[in-house]
Amino acid sequence: MSKILSRAELARARALWKQQGRRVVFTNGCYDLLHPGHVRLLESARSLGDILILALNTDSSVARLKGPSRPLICQQERATLASSLEAVDAVTFFDEDTPRELIAEILPDVLVKGADWSHFIAGREEVEAAGGQVLALPLEPGYSSTNIVDELLKRTP
Repeated sequence: MSKILSRAELARARALWKQQGRRVVFTNGCYDLLHPGHVRLLESARSLGDILILALNTDSSVARLKGPSRPLICQQERATLASSLEAVDAVTFFDEDTPRELIAEILPDVLVKGADWSHFIAGREEVEAAGGQVLALPLEPGYSSTNIVDELLKRTP
């Protein structure tokens, strides 16, 4: 079975996991260039529960957030890469600027973002109102997709 799920498939899976008493962790992002910082954040998030859902921004959502030159890797390929990680149990997409609607539908037990987003974690109110936990996890120093892109551009003659 593929780990890449539509919203409807994810909602059905979430209902099953809830029935089974499994603790579901949710995180999201662009994951445009998968790097060790992403992997470590996903592993940390996964350690907080039984199931980790990663919601990826669609290509159009990434372009709105990061500019017309992004994403560098299309959403289906980003999903394929992310779903190959042991820590990730399910991958889905969201096209909105934030995943608030998706989070409200899924209502994870734990909502996780990197500490760089601690000032605004979309879905916080919905998860906390449902009795869930919201955490901002520390980032791996020295890793940033944007910094990697900038460094590559500097090296281009």
